[in-house]
Amino acid sequence: EEITSGRAVDVLEIDAASNRGIDEIRDLRDKVRFAPAGLKHKVYIIDEVHMLTPEAFNALLKTLEEPPGRVLFILATTEPHKVPATILSRCQRFDFFPLETRAIAAHLAQVVEKEGRKAKEEALLILARGASGGMRDALGLLEQALAFCDEEVTAKEGLQIMGQASLDSFLGLTKKIGSSDAAGSIEVIERVTREGKDLNQFARGLL
Repeated sequence: EEITSGRAVDVLEIDAASNRGIDEIRDLRDKVRFAPAGLKHKVYIIDEVHMLTPEAFNALLKTLEEPPGRVLFILATTEPHKVPATILSRCQRFDFFPLETRAIAAHLAQVVEKEGRKAKEEALLILARGASGGMRDALGLLEQALAFCDEEVTAKEGLQIMGQASLDSFLGLTKKIGSSDAAGSIEVIERVTREGKDLNQFARGLL
């Protein structure tokens, strides 16, 4: 509870994107020598660790080679290939993968039920797809949808929240392409554009 509320002084998160220099890592290296104040361990979470400079990585390596007994480092990154091998070789690696769309939709259905609200399965699948495998993003989209709708969240509202075109637009364009109707295809795309839909997102939805 202390960690979640941000009151745990022994758990520190550092954003490497904005604290990427050697001075910040030297400061960290000095602080790790102190014993934990309340927890069994001091935990340093370095987010986007691949953003550290080469000099900062070298300074961090010295600490990782001989870490104090009660200190844990969690190095988080979306680009592990940018982390030097000397650092990776001293870490236990855990890879996280995007969640499946149906698993996200199932969890959203549970949230909707607990909130005493209603949502169509198709609407939840639309929100789940839009989250690209991330549960936190899916919950954020669901929160918008529930605020947007007075009653049941339908596929139409889900598409509006996502800024996506309707299924009819995707099917219509697919049929035009299938019949080599170039003019008809352009008409569908023009209609989608007039509706203010993002064409990059429309292309992803079509795929």
